[in-house]
Amino acid sequence: MLGIVDRYILREVAKVFLAMVVVLMLIVVSLMFLRTLEEVNVGGLGVDVVFRYMRLQLMRDTSSLLPPAFFLAVLVALSRLSRDSELIAMNACGIGPPRIYRNLLLLAIPVALLTAWLALFLQPKAAAGIQEIRLQQKEQATQVAGLQAGRFYVEEGGDIVVYIGEIDRRKSLGDVFILDRRGGKSRMVVSEGGRHRVEEATGDHLVTLSRGHRFDGVPGSGAYLIGDFKEYEIRITGSGPRQRSFTKRSTIPTAELLQSSELADRVELEHRLAAPLAIFTLAVMAIPLVDISPRQRTSGRVILALVAYFSFFNLQRLAESWLETGATPPWLGSLWYQLAILAVVYAVMLPESFWVKRLRYRLSVGRPGVARQ
Repeated sequence: MLGIVDRYILREVAKVFLAMVVVLMLIVVSLMFLRTLEEVNVGGLGVDVVFRYMRLQLMRDTSSLLPPAFFLAVLVALSRLSRDSELIAMNACGIGPPRIYRNLLLLAIPVALLTAWLALFLQPKAAAGIQEIRLQQKEQATQVAGLQAGRFYVEEGGDIVVYIGEIDRRKSLGDVFILDRRGGKSRMVVSEGGRHRVEEATGDHLVTLSRGHRFDGVPGSGAYLIGDFKEYEIRITGSGPRQRSFTKRSTIPTAELLQSSELADRVELEHRLAAPLAIFTLAVMAIPLVDISPRQRTSGRVILALVAYFSFFNLQRLAESWLETGATPPWLGSLWYQLAILAVVYAVMLPESFWVKRLRYRLSVGRPGVARQ
């Protein structure tokens, strides 16, 4: 059973944690919205998929926001309790660091389970949805030499000249002019509109025009053939077959990663496991960074907390990269950095720890000539 003080500590940390999550979500959504608008502005993303794209991005990134939010929540909540002398009062009543460890680990369990669900199951689904949107947009995008409205494009050594007057959001072409001089013949085509696609097998650009006119003939002579058409297709030779899109490892379901023996799949699996494990690691790491007494100077602990925080997430990327490139042995894995950072923090804070202070007190009380309080 949890006592009144235990519930009080859990409530204080939980309130700060929820506030941290809301603030981080607002910041991430704001930045995400600006980046998405930029992509829409340059034509890389359709207006009709903006909100679905942002929702999938938020689903993918939420699991990486919870560990730092929980770490900051523990630091802020315990610092507030220390500043108001509540921690030192609890300690005088027999509620010391071991009790705080227990309470925070109890709170960390549901947060870690939520993070695990987001990282192991929801994140790959969201990543697959983002990749699907990207492929669809890439398939719809016009790819003729970085096509822009109001410009002339010269292809195949000058044998083909293309001019596009308008390009709408759906990548439909308007006011198209094409001069084709391949094979010693001259063909000029003008059209009100059209569409463009790239042939997968050959990489050739296929421009299909609609409702236009065609003029065949040799410049300088009077022999011209003029015709109208409802649909006209012209092929512009590409640079070769297009590379087919590959599946990113971030989109592979966790169940498949568990069955795989490839090193890269193991790195991806451990990357997903790192988030829920970090909830426990960061919670345990945050406790010694807060001093019980409000009279102690806290600047050194704040600096250590910042260094530990940034080192934790930077070392995560390094550990995963080292495992994937073979710099570290496979048996070591990529999760060792969590124990390494935890050990460094506790080694630095060992002289000021609760147990060392208690040991010093007992030794000092047991010495001859030392009066007992």
